[in-house]
Amino acid sequence: MIEKLHTILLWTALIHGCQTATQASSCKSIPGDATWPSATAWRLLNETVDGRLLIASPPGSVCHTDQTTYDDDRCRAVQSAWSSEFFHADDPVSVEWNNWTNDSCLPDSRAHCTANGYPTFVVNATTPLHVKAGIDFARRHSIRLVVKNSGHDYLGRSTAPNSLSIWVHHMRGVAWHPTSFTPKGCHFSIGGLAMTAGAGTQMIDAYRLAAEMNRTVVGGNGRSVALGGYVTGGGHSILSPRHGLAVDQILEMEMVAPSGDVLTLNECQNADLFWAMRGGGGSTFGVLTSVTMKTYESPRVMNMQFSLTTSAENDHALDAVAYVLGQFPGLVDSGISGYPVVVNSVPIWPGSNQTVPVSGMTGKLAMLDATSPENMTQLFAPILAYLHETWPGEYSFLADITSYPTFYAWYLENYDPTPAGYDNLLGSRLLDRRALTANATATRWALERFAAGGQATVLLVSGKGVFDARPRGGGTSVSPAWRRAYAHAAISAPFLPLNETAQREAIERVNSATEALRELAPDSGAYINEANPWEPDWQRTFWGDNYPRLLQIKRAVDPEDVFWCTPCVGSEGWEERENRLCRVRA
Repeated sequence: MIEKLHTILLWTALIHGCQTATQASSCKSIPGDATWPSATAWRLLNETVDGRLLIASPPGSVCHTDQTTYDDDRCRAVQSAWSSEFFHADDPVSVEWNNWTNDSCLPDSRAHCTANGYPTFVVNATTPLHVKAGIDFARRHSIRLVVKNSGHDYLGRSTAPNSLSIWVHHMRGVAWHPTSFTPKGCHFSIGGLAMTAGAGTQMIDAYRLAAEMNRTVVGGNGRSVALGGYVTGGGHSILSPRHGLAVDQILEMEMVAPSGDVLTLNECQNADLFWAMRGGGGSTFGVLTSVTMKTYESPRVMNMQFSLTTSAENDHALDAVAYVLGQFPGLVDSGISGYPVVVNSVPIWPGSNQTVPVSGMTGKLAMLDATSPENMTQLFAPILAYLHETWPGEYSFLADITSYPTFYAWYLENYDPTPAGYDNLLGSRLLDRRALTANATATRWALERFAAGGQATVLLVSGKGVFDARPRGGGTSVSPAWRRAYAHAAISAPFLPLNETAQREAIERVNSATEALRELAPDSGAYINEANPWEPDWQRTFWGDNYPRLLQIKRAVDPEDVFWCTPCVGSEGWEERENRLCRVRA
């Protein structure tokens, strides 16, 4: 799939020579522009990055007879692997959701195949100096720059046409600080075992390596989630109600700035960037290359797999769900976290004894360091008693409780199994105590709209640990809504590829669902890593009162907008015009 560089450079030179269109300097350069780098310039970049400059064909191109990479055997292998998140993570240009590459080259011979959704060149970075060379080149030649880690990105920031991509997937490896960590430039040490990990380290590896030390870290539930994008967006976990968000654990970061400078960020130096990079979003202020985080003794985990369901024809189905949501703050305060799912008229749910479409709630809940299943069941006894008394005989409740000796043991059986390789949009909202408890009728009607597509998650990934977090260096830039939220509610809207009607309906579905929760929690916000790309007031929704300071830092560190993504800090001055990025105002 990766072609030899001399062929690449010849191809680039031919495009450069045969296309004559010149564009205004207000747009980023693309192949065919007079400003596009020559073959010699690309060859020099390749030498600078130790031969790690790639051009990667879209992985689906092996299924198309009009492509030079066509290979029937490889096509079958790609089609078989297309739903695997690791397949997309290991490919230089592929991402987990097809719509962010404009469905431009699916592994389907009946569809068209072009490279219009993919970067033109990729720096396969393994050191900060490789990252620096890529950034310097993009800045010097005014080329659109993107950053890809694993491609697990719900907002499409990991790819763009006619761009140079910095691929940090192979910037891995972990170093341990067994008893304490001394931030560079500081004259003190921070006690406890700390972990320094490359930005490309994926959660499955971070947890495994931490488990070997009898420790764990605050991390995501998806296996392919990589630390770089995860921590720069905030990072929630079932450990967050106890320990805080991932950004609250960070002791130091290494990054490459838009200027090309390799910087160390901590509470003693580059404090503004240290604050901005902990929650301000990826692909915005620079490229994270490594992060040092606190670790914690691995807890025991009591896991409850449950379902609370009734016939979808039951008029009270969502009333009961609204009541249960109202109990969430009390459950979280008592030590419960986890991943509940609201179901609204879905086919027979696994584990349910219903024989007709059902509504209700299902999912998994966790309790850390519980000594007995009764620690969990006694919390749910009054809830179930109320449901039985109010709607006798109308609900089926099933629960299976399993105890795990470590967090890693729990994770190996309870990671997020969501497949990749389809078109998908997300919408979300953070819900505080008032939104969940103040008005059950309002909650019920919000659920009607929010879960109209069949199901929605209401993740219990915040609470006291997030509220009381005291991160090093005077705070983080995540939305202040996190510091009072109990739940992160999200919906997914998959849709058919290459279908404008289906895409429009998915966008409308996401907008309608998120509007329902905006009305329920108007003073809240949303989690930038899992959100609606078309939030109407995205600056406030994602960052609240932190946005003006973030924008000031963005303009100071990146006055030329070397980095651009949307909806990201400072993106207001540019727009995408087909396959080109152009400035609309200074």
